[in-house]
Amino acid sequence: MTQALAISRFPVPDLADMPEDIRARIVAVQEKSGFIPNVFLVLAHRPDEFRAFFAYHDALMDKPGNLTKAEREMIVVATSNLNQCQYCVIAHGAILRIRAKDPLIADQVAVNYRKADITDRQKAMLDLAVRVSTEAYKVSESDFATLKSHGFTEDDIWDIAAISAFFGLSNRLANVTSMRPNPEFYNMGRG
Repeated sequence: MTQALAISRFPVPDLADMPEDIRARIVAVQEKSGFIPNVFLVLAHRPDEFRAFFAYHDALMDKPGNLTKAEREMIVVATSNLNQCQYCVIAHGAILRIRAKDPLIADQVAVNYRKADITDRQKAMLDLAVRVSTEAYKVSESDFATLKSHGFTEDDIWDIAAISAFFGLSNRLANVTSMRPNPEFYNMGRG
């Protein structure tokens, strides 16, 4: 029998020992999804950072706007692959499959979004997200012009950049903590 691998190289607090607001959020997620995504348990090790992380996450990922929730997840999957973040590619890949209602999309976007079955508009969006993730210092007015030609607004461009930047932080924390994806994520949204 294989021993279960730790979900983090850092201590993971017991749910009962967590501050009430964090425990309540985790229980709500568990009730909705049927399991607790490991990111919640790992980040609960640092309660103030947990709160800040999820406040910014929610501000970026759950807001109304011209980017769909599936497109926001595409940004996470494409950039997390570049950062070699297993947790985020697997977890957000599952969310992308569900939000896009497409069992193939996450794998395509993770491996090579340029060949994925997505629109030219979405490819332009991911071009900027990747640039922000790997060489933000090269973002120029031509990037803005390209995105505007696809109907993106200044606010949309900010959102694309902010999601890419935020998940750069998330990817690095996930890698340093050795955060393991929950087994449940692997089959979600596959049909």
